[in-house]
Amino acid sequence: MARLSSKYSDTNVGKRLWQISWSFVLLVSLIASIGFGMLYSAANGSFDPWAMRQMVRFVAGIFLMLAVAVIDIRTWLRYAYPIYFISLVLLLMVEFSGSIGMGAQRWIDLGIFTIQPSEIMKIAIILSLARYFYASRLEDVGRISHILVPIILMGLPTILIIRQPDLGTSILMVATGIAMLFVVGVRVWIFSLGALAIIGAIIPLWQFVLRGYQKARLLTYLSPERDPLGAGYHIMQSKIALGSGGLFGKGFMEGSQSHLSFLPEKQTDFIFTMLGEEFGLIGGLVLITLYVMLLVYAFMMSLRCRSQFGRLIGIGVSTSFFLNVFVNIAMVMGLVPVVGMPLPLISYGGTAMLTLMFSFGLLLCVYVNRDVQISPGSIDEN
Repeated sequence: MARLSSKYSDTNVGKRLWQISWSFVLLVSLIASIGFGMLYSAANGSFDPWAMRQMVRFVAGIFLMLAVAVIDIRTWLRYAYPIYFISLVLLLMVEFSGSIGMGAQRWIDLGIFTIQPSEIMKIAIILSLARYFYASRLEDVGRISHILVPIILMGLPTILIIRQPDLGTSILMVATGIAMLFVVGVRVWIFSLGALAIIGAIIPLWQFVLRGYQKARLLTYLSPERDPLGAGYHIMQSKIALGSGGLFGKGFMEGSQSHLSFLPEKQTDFIFTMLGEEFGLIGGLVLITLYVMLLVYAFMMSLRCRSQFGRLIGIGVSTSFFLNVFVNIAMVMGLVPVVGMPLPLISYGGTAMLTLMFSFGLLLCVYVNRDVQISPGSIDEN
């Protein structure tokens, strides 16, 4: 049985910190700084209540990211399933005793702060799927019986998250899992069967699963003008704000739609709209360019890893981040239905920020351990 090279097993924390891609960390910090500025603007030129708290969380997230990055990747392999089951227990706690806010039951109140287990599950599902497939052979993946466990791993938390209800997070998590299944070599015909099953489930989902406001969002996506003061209000105000920004925008803290309170949720889901109104098309393209650079870094670091476990973690984190960015920006433009998804590193949010930084830490851990070969017996050797 192949064993890990002593070159990497003896590497100390200092050397691991040196091996981190600091250009990636700098790019993350640059994007987050744009978020601080937009939250400062959202509060009409004040660091309270959003910008200062976000900066504190980001600094804590940087330390968390670096701590995760220097941990031996075999540790994440060993504890992937326990992390998943702890996350599942937290989701069950939300089901029975979660805190309710804005019509949804998604949080656990710990007194000093609250946590959103669905955000933690986004990381847990990536780790658990990577753990399951890390030693799979191509012929194993070709059998439909081999993907029953991954389907269960994705299905259980998805059901719990939909019940909260949080349609956006559940869709994001399932899409990330599907991308990981594609990377490991699951046959196209299996995906075709899954697509047929989804199509067949549309009517039951519409009748028995989706809440009234979720149905309204989907109908509003097709025709926002049908309810301009109700379900269509958010997206219509978002389009007005984006259009009024023009090419160069109205200027920092000069957005009329956002600062006159026409634009809802300007500090969270619709913060890209505020940026577009104040800095115009150019400002939006600058932020999107930074996101693309970050994604290129992420995918390159993932593909350089020699171990299947590391590659799958990297691809999972990169795909989840891409989908989150894409859905939010497309949502505020009216290209996809409004699903309530924050813009990574920009929108205000505690659990979302810390879990994102944790996932970036996993990505950096993959890069630091890119030359480590993990054998099927590595769990026992760790």
